[in-house]
Amino acid sequence: MEWIENEIQSTISRWKSDNGDMDFWRRPLAGVASANDPLIDRLRLVVDSEHATAFDLLASAKSVIVFFVPFHRWVGRENDRSGFHAARSWAESYTATNSLIGAINQHLKDRLEMEGFEASTTPATHNFDEKKLVSRWSHKHLAYIAGLGTFGIHHLIITQAGCCGRLGSLVTSMALPPSSRPQKEWCLHKQGRRCLACLSKCTYGALRENAYDRRACYRQCLENDALYSDLALVDVCGKCGCNVPCSYGIPMEKSA
Repeated sequence: MEWIENEIQSTISRWKSDNGDMDFWRRPLAGVASANDPLIDRLRLVVDSEHATAFDLLASAKSVIVFFVPFHRWVGRENDRSGFHAARSWAESYTATNSLIGAINQHLKDRLEMEGFEASTTPATHNFDEKKLVSRWSHKHLAYIAGLGTFGIHHLIITQAGCCGRLGSLVTSMALPPSSRPQKEWCLHKQGRRCLACLSKCTYGALRENAYDRRACYRQCLENDALYSDLALVDVCGKCGCNVPCSYGIPMEKSA
């Protein structure tokens, strides 16, 4: 996946230069899943009955490329320390990363089409059912299928660069070798070790050890959006993924 990661990194560098060197991000990661991976079909059972397949996005699909853009540690620290609401820098990083992911997707699409392949992209966010609050194209579930990491108790993907960051994806007719998936859990609690640090970060009643109240979570996200009404839509929180053992790398291993 090195060439994909290099293409993404070059896009990040150009984006920062074009936008006043705004810099929220560490080096990206990328993974690939086969469009025919049976786990993608299972997302209609795991996520939602209307979850799309790769072929819904692109009839000629062969591969799904998923990438993770990790935030710098200071972004997570500021959000962790900001109290009840998300930090302004966290809200700004959200809107900036939405734009960046759009640029990454367009660059990869252009690059693939130059090589004679088709590609189809999806938005970084807001591709979800507003009544059920579930995504019709779940970047985080696709990240797991593409070998980028494993799920934590906070329902985020823990990658080699941690969980504090953002995901994007696209579908292509180029047949790429699928990435291997981790053979063990990267969440400390799921390994049977003491942690649950993410639960203490959520003070809104959304996150429990064996349950997730997505409506309570979304209510807090809308609180943050109301606070930063001068920005584009910022229905975000992220407290559970900031300054916990898995924020910036695999727990107990040196962070990326």
